[in-house]
Amino acid sequence: MSGYRLGSAEVADTFAEAFPMRYTRILITAATDAWALEAARSMTGFATSVIGCKCEAAIERSLTSAETPDGRPGIAVLLFAMDREGVGKRVLERVGQSVMTCPTTACFDGLEGEDKTVPLGASLRYFGDGFQASKVIAGKRFWRIPVMEGEFLVCESVGVGRGVGGGNVVIGAGDEDAALAAALAAVEAMRGAGIALPFPGGIVRSGSKVGSVTSKSMPASTNHQMAPTLRVQVDDTLVPDGVGAMFEIVIDGVSEDAVREAMRRGLHAASGAGATHLTAANFGGKLGQFHFPLSELRDPP
Repeated sequence: MSGYRLGSAEVADTFAEAFPMRYTRILITAATDAWALEAARSMTGFATSVIGCKCEAAIERSLTSAETPDGRPGIAVLLFAMDREGVGKRVLERVGQSVMTCPTTACFDGLEGEDKTVPLGASLRYFGDGFQASKVIAGKRFWRIPVMEGEFLVCESVGVGRGVGGGNVVIGAGDEDAALAAALAAVEAMRGAGIALPFPGGIVRSGSKVGSVTSKSMPASTNHQMAPTLRVQVDDTLVPDGVGAMFEIVIDGVSEDAVREAMRRGLHAASGAGATHLTAANFGGKLGQFHFPLSELRDPP
């Protein structure tokens, strides 16, 4: 099927390619919305790509006091890694360093009922140096770790689910301002339950390809095919004439459907916000088992 027009944008006849990942959801609560957000921002820092960060993480959504286990304001965080062991290592590090250290916080499992789990409070409890105490609430064990303001309450373990990583859309326009405005509109439309946009502000300008043209040691390098400044220097450019800037939005989700629908929302939002070219990054279908043809996302969300 050939490409099509969506509002002001030409949509390329291509697909996004994604791959299986494992993930967990952490519910962070605190005395105020502001402290919950501080902890969540710290926990999701330096978590843009498994290539260099070993995990990908982002704030999923804010939680009202009616939605949290302890009746306080909260934030749901999604963290993705390539396997369950990776999820376990990263969540332990990040909760220990960024949530337990943040004033007034507590930490709960946002994936209760999953068959697979990884330890959290079961390992963090040793920070209590023997003064920690356990408590069972509604059949689930928690640990109370003494800290200088009182206690840090943390669940013993967290569930690990099967998710999808690497879904994406690429948004182009005549200049940087126009492309960025369209990308921001797409990000706003994509955010929501089951979705993590791990790059700064949800947007990445340094899109990558697998490997390198000039170095065998590089696992990834700049996606020269989508770099407007290289359009006249490379034979395989994918940047159309008239496009002066492109931004990529990478999407991790709790399911194939979640990623697909986030891509649909993003494409339609970008097309209504000034994008002139919409496409996606893939590696010929060799990297990931999940394929999202843009031709199937024509209908509005």
